[in-house]
Amino acid sequence: MKVSTMRETVPNSKSLIQAIIDKSGLKQEVYHKTLDVFNLFKKESENFINSNKSRLKKVKFPPLFEYSDKSAFEFQLKFGSDILIFFMHSNVFEIPRDHLVMKSSYIREDKSRSYCGIIHVFNFLSDSFKYNRTNDIGYCIGRIFVNRENHYFTEGKREIGLLYNNFTGNILDLKAIQNIIHSSILYTINFDLLTPPYDTIKEVTVAEMQTTLDAMSISTGKRLGFRFQADHE
Repeated sequence: MKVSTMRETVPNSKSLIQAIIDKSGLKQEVYHKTLDVFNLFKKESENFINSNKSRLKKVKFPPLFEYSDKSAFEFQLKFGSDILIFFMHSNVFEIPRDHLVMKSSYIREDKSRSYCGIIHVFNFLSDSFKYNRTNDIGYCIGRIFVNRENHYFTEGKREIGLLYNNFTGNILDLKAIQNIIHSSILYTINFDLLTPPYDTIKEVTVAEMQTTLDAMSISTGKRLGFRFQADHE
């Protein structure tokens, strides 16, 4: 029986360095493409707020309507009683092998297309931040996957997850970015705050009652105590 040698199983230095260069180059390309896209999300979100602010001036009870640039990887949209937080992960990920898009000819032709940057969209209640209610619950309502060729697909709730899932054909251009922003806002304003089940709040400690209501450890969330499943709300 032939015994494998180290020379046969371990790549030489030249091929190993080339592998590092290739993989690092691919991830850097995906990262910079995702960052470019994220900056477009920032720009279009700010434009949406600024171009519509004047329409709220004559409203009797004008809603909160703000854009906040928090960092290179985060911005917030505040409207009414809600906040949408867009967060770009700084790392690059490969789509799992068992994911549906991995079966497409688009990926089979070039496996490097399966490496993506991810932009998450989180929904919180604006009062959770205003009153520092650290026990309150937020939800990831969607995430956007972007590869080096600017193809994308989304996962998430209703409009966000169902309308933009054609990785082979979807190009993340300006119109697509606007549609995702609008869909995220539409889903959020229709995702209402429900009264939590009585059993979750029937017992309160003396210490909690001695603090203000907003600082109590009773969590507030749109579906607290209820099932929250992707694409079924």
